[in-house]
Amino acid sequence: MLTIYQLKSRFQGLLRPLTQALAQASVTANAVTLFALFVSLALGGFLFLFGPEQPRWFLLLPLWMFLRMALNAIDGMLAREFGQKSALGAYLNELSDVFSDAALYLPFVLIAPLGWGSVGSVIFLAAVSEMAGALGPMIGAPRQYDGPLGKSDRAFLFGALGLWLGLAGSLPGWIFWLFPAAAVAILLNIVNRIRSGLEAASR
Repeated sequence: MLTIYQLKSRFQGLLRPLTQALAQASVTANAVTLFALFVSLALGGFLFLFGPEQPRWFLLLPLWMFLRMALNAIDGMLAREFGQKSALGAYLNELSDVFSDAALYLPFVLIAPLGWGSVGSVIFLAAVSEMAGALGPMIGAPRQYDGPLGKSDRAFLFGALGLWLGLAGSLPGWIFWLFPAAAVAILLNIVNRIRSGLEAASR
């Protein structure tokens, strides 16, 4: 199944000159990871506090989702291509994604017609999905990125919702049903990641 993640190699090619410049400036992969985490937490908190009253602030979300994907690609290239891999970096990479996703999705619990149940279920399942992918190396398989609705796809979904909300000032009622569908897609994602990991480990 096609996912945005499959475009990663082309995206990395575009970012490689910037990554080389950052490496030459002694910027580390862990610093990029922590910067992305800090901005995600700050933006999520800001939107939670002020977004429901001023929906136009949600226009910041699609911009940051794109920049965050770029930073995620950059920190990976810094680690792999410039000898910056570390055990700490592996922890930071996985945990920062889970915390950042939760922070950026959470403001939508205050936006009608959504709520704690619909958005909370997606946040929970997104965390389980990333855990299912990260557990691959524990059984001798690579890290798994199967879709549907992996991290990049979820960034596109919530970025699009932020754009809609920022421009229109509200979300239509039918958006509520998008979240049960998203939850089912992430459940399938989890199953696919476990299946792929088991298949890779058995080879």
